[in-house]
Amino acid sequence: MYVINKDSILEIVKQLDLIPLIKEGFIAYSEGRSVVPPIGELSFKNPPGDVHIKYGYIIGDSYYVIKIASGFWENENLGIPNGQGMMLLFDQKTGQPKAILLDNASLTDIRTAVAGQICAQQFSNDIKCIGVLGTGLQARLQVEYLTHVTDCRNLIVWGRNREKMKQYQKDMGHKGFKVNLADSVRQLSKSSNLIITATGSSEPMLFPEDIMPGTHITAMGSDTLMKRELGPGVLKVSSLVIADSITQCQERGEISHGLKEGDLSKDSVVELGDILSGTRAGRTSQKDITVADLTGVAVQDIQIAIAVFKSYLENQK
Repeated sequence: MYVINKDSILEIVKQLDLIPLIKEGFIAYSEGRSVVPPIGELSFKNPPGDVHIKYGYIIGDSYYVIKIASGFWENENLGIPNGQGMMLLFDQKTGQPKAILLDNASLTDIRTAVAGQICAQQFSNDIKCIGVLGTGLQARLQVEYLTHVTDCRNLIVWGRNREKMKQYQKDMGHKGFKVNLADSVRQLSKSSNLIITATGSSEPMLFPEDIMPGTHITAMGSDTLMKRELGPGVLKVSSLVIADSITQCQERGEISHGLKEGDLSKDSVVELGDILSGTRAGRTSQKDITVADLTGVAVQDIQIAIAVFKSYLENQK
């Protein structure tokens, strides 16, 4: 069995074209060519944190994958990254363990950013300004990965901590972005036609009256039962609501809240894989408001883990 450390994993990822791999994972999921059980989840209060266990396989692949990823929000006070975890690969025919990817949740971060990249490419209009709610790692990666699909380098950011906003402005400025600091979420949403929500909030922040026509929203912070970033009515005014997994989004994420409040019905939600395969339509008008609810699906982990392992084996020859 191979044990691959984070540094090696990150070097391998630089050589991979992840967009087609992740797209194929979503398509396989929506076409019923994968087996993905419900998410395993542990929640902690003291200190606060959560652990997600995602696992499954794509039918006909060589491996099945189990991913364990955690977020403990007070780790930064200890000088430890908030995200931790690993991915485990097993032979799909024999069950033999084949590899441990000690990625410290970096592959989860990357595959999430790639999903955001796919959604921006697929659903946004000509991007004039990118609005970002949040100042953490995913708020950075989502924007960095957008450089492959848009020439826009105008950003406006909002976060609860002004000092972290200023640090975000400085850091992203070094990466070639012009970053303005928003005084409110409303100011941000009135200035942006692509909005990324990347916080751990349990209280809604973005409301329908503040969203400009033609805006696309990639909502990826609400990945547990209690988290929420979009206010009541946002999904109701949206012409297209996309789920990475309809089954998963019925119990977690923004869609779950919208279903409970009557802002939309299950039948009106479109799965990302169906749009990517051409089975369902995406944006049909430049005036549409569109929302992609990304709760994170195991097929993303399966695709990126297997790609890293195969590349690692090739490099050993």
